[in-house]
Amino acid sequence: MSTLSYRTQVAKPSSIEKKWIVIDAENQVVGRLSTKVANILRGKHKPSFTPNMDCGDNVIIINAEKIRFTGKKYAEKQYVRHTGYPGGQRFATPKLWLDKFPVRVLEHSIKGMLPKNKLGAKLYKNLKVVVGPDYSKYDGVKPEVVNLNTIR
Repeated sequence: MSTLSYRTQVAKPSSIEKKWIVIDAENQVVGRLSTKVANILRGKHKPSFTPNMDCGDNVIIINAEKIRFTGKKYAEKQYVRHTGYPGGQRFATPKLWLDKFPVRVLEHSIKGMLPKNKLGAKLYKNLKVVVGPDYSKYDGVKPEVVNLNTIR
């Protein structure tokens, strides 16, 4: 057999096709939703996946305020940040974040699942999180509504 038939196909920027996908986060568990969205942003669901290229799709998440946590995480999980000043460590719970900044919980979770380099920063820009079911702001790009169970 010829070894040419076994060559690995590497995606080129000209061959990458990016779609816009709408995902409804209502009654979805945060971690499970985040892993699927991170894989879509990365492009791992496509046969042309290349680790060092942005070959993933753009994702719009609607109903971000209606996500759910399992167990006692909603009240007991803590997000830690630091102001940069001595004694400036601050703690927040998902309950507090969902009341004040409903988008931040999903953004924080998904960003943590992307690569920690320039590619990860570029992939993160392909994520749009919306409060409520209205995504008419993005109608110009003709997004397609996708059921999460159809994507692996």
